[in-house]
Amino acid sequence: MPLRPILRVLDLYWGKIIGVLAGLATTKPLLAVVGLILGHQFDRGFAERFRQDSERQHTFIGADAAFVRALFRSMGHLAKLDGRVTEDEIRAARSVMHRIGLGPRDVGHAIAWFNEGKEPGFALRGCVEDFRRSAGSRADARSTFLRLLLEVVFAKPRVTGPERASVWQICQWLDIGRVELAQLEAMTRAQKGFRRSPAGDADRGRLRDAYAVLGVQPTATNEEIKKAYRRLMNQTHPDKIASSNPGADAVAEAERRTREVRKAYELLKVRRTIR
Repeated sequence: MPLRPILRVLDLYWGKIIGVLAGLATTKPLLAVVGLILGHQFDRGFAERFRQDSERQHTFIGADAAFVRALFRSMGHLAKLDGRVTEDEIRAARSVMHRIGLGPRDVGHAIAWFNEGKEPGFALRGCVEDFRRSAGSRADARSTFLRLLLEVVFAKPRVTGPERASVWQICQWLDIGRVELAQLEAMTRAQKGFRRSPAGDADRGRLRDAYAVLGVQPTATNEEIKKAYRRLMNQTHPDKIASSNPGADAVAEAERRTREVRKAYELLKVRRTIR
């Protein structure tokens, strides 16, 4: 089960977003600048260890199947703790499946594992510790696991006491401390707030446009997106039409279309960690 790199750590900019928004809320531009500076310092401190790990290796996860299996089993267990899995939790789990680049077959496996985690008597500790052993000394893999798990935990309006207790227990099994948990929780909540803001709406619009430019659906796999990009570049690049002695207008249109296709692909490449 090939799994694309899960997160691009240089996208950790949520501290700056929070800082600027908090400053603007005071209607004083100077405080927005101060918020930006403080948020930047938060992002730098939080991202430093992840950035170092990323420079040493291109992918976070070596044992892909073990990671995905443990992640979605744990998601299912936490979602069911309060007795009912909500639509918000299901959408969040689906979003994670999409963003880590699971194909249709792998999505089916992930759904089955999510349902396994919901079963009474599910052995959460054994599940997490199996992943912990497969991750070995890779702290980045464990942190990524927890961060994706929190996206489902915080998908609904209120987190119950048993859910919080289970999250902290998972942290202990993964050797993750309270400071890192608090940082990951703050980032997850900031992302959630951003997605519901006007800026988040605009961001979703850019993503929709990028998919449309490449002629693919948001449900397309990373491989399908790469194939669409290569096909369009072969069709639109100015070098491909040079043999037909095109006029200046045709060359200009080919250049415009090539820039459009490349820009769309670069956006999706970052968001979906396509390599």
